[in-house]
Amino acid sequence: MIKKTARGLAAAALTVLPLFSAVPAQAAEPLSLADAVQQLPLADESREGYQRTSFKHWVDADKDSCNTRMEVLIAEARVKPTIEGACKVTGGEWYSYYDGVTLTEPGGLDIDHMVPLAEAWDSGASQWTAGRREAYANDLDADRSLIAVTARSNRSKADQDPSTWLPPLADARCTYTADWVSTKLRWGLSVDEAEAGVLAELAEGCGQEVVEYEPAA
Repeated sequence: MIKKTARGLAAAALTVLPLFSAVPAQAAEPLSLADAVQQLPLADESREGYQRTSFKHWVDADKDSCNTRMEVLIAEARVKPTIEGACKVTGGEWYSYYDGVTLTEPGGLDIDHMVPLAEAWDSGASQWTAGRREAYANDLDADRSLIAVTARSNRSKADQDPSTWLPPLADARCTYTADWVSTKLRWGLSVDEAEAGVLAELAEGCGQEVVEYEPAA
């Protein structure tokens, strides 16, 4: 997987069950994937009140004419991309790590929120301000938050968590699990019981994976 360079918010209190830490540790040093899973707060999920429009996304936060989608395409291009006009990416080469596909046309790519917006809402973002939800939906400060992948794989994933969807490429699943866990820790998002169980099982088979993250401001 080609990672982005670093790019430029924790959730309100949740009812936490005792098997998991109530407050995610700040990862000054890399954590094993199994240890990182244990840091995730456990809570029931609720989608009540969710609307995708609650997360304003693909904004131009730094006013450089490139919106979030374009920023990700530029950052993840394996070769220098073609950019037309103010900031429209029209060509390049990208690797979709979910399914191992290389693309040269940006129209075939979706920018995936590692933890989907609906899942973030279920896991604590329903209690956030609109500004924090916008920051989450356009998080360019963490390599794992937003990923350019094939539209087909992203739409297959939709709003599912790892208990019901994993990348079709088996070799990508350990990386995906680490990316998912680090994103939830970064934003102080919880997991439900089914999700926690699957993440723990995946971590057992991904002994070499480590999780690094910085809590969102």
